[in-house]
Amino acid sequence: MLHEYRDEISVLKQENAHFAKIFDEHNDLDQKIQDIVEGREHATDMELSELKRKKLELKDEAYAMVMQYIKEKQ
Repeated sequence: MLHEYRDEISVLKQENAHFAKIFDEHNDLDQKIQDIVEGREHATDMELSELKRKKLELKDEAYAMVMQYIKEKQ
């Protein structure tokens, strides 16, 4: 997620517990979605859509926090 901001993410994960939590939750959802798509786990289409929606919300929140960090750093 947001690979182009790897350095900023590393700092935020250490300095901001909320950021670290949503980052980890996003990664957990990503793995769960991949497991469902590849058949290692089962879910309905509706459940899969909900997981994808939640993952996107977390990514949007993390992105906003990264952008705020960059803005404050300048």
